[in-house]
Amino acid sequence: MSLIHSTDPDFCVCRISFDLLLEIQLEAEERGWATRWSSVNALRGQVKEEAVVLQSLMRETRGGAVRAYRCVVLFSTVDGEDAGGIATVDLDPARFAALERLDRDPDVRNVLARLFALAMGGISMVSKK
Repeated sequence: MSLIHSTDPDFCVCRISFDLLLEIQLEAEERGWATRWSSVNALRGQVKEEAVVLQSLMRETRGGAVRAYRCVVLFSTVDGEDAGGIATVDLDPARFAALERLDRDPDVRNVLARLFALAMGGISMVSKK
């Protein structure tokens, strides 16, 4: 898998519905992809039923064609009032191409890429000194 940079044409940040995330999960299960929740029930147990934000992270290519996109999903957790979670899931290239992008503006793209990088590295509330 190769990393997708914010300057790559297939870098994108999208807002998707909970129902679409469930469809992505079911498709990943059908294809036997390992980068997904263990089941729809596991997803429902962790992800609050509201829109989530998805960012492309990596692409898997075989024979010069993209086989799958690995994406980071940022979501509100079921058991945390204001807590969020971050996980990865693989998407089919056709589904990936159909997503509605939020990052058309280069400045917005850079900010969203930075926010996802911080989220993946871990964010915690700190006391000011």
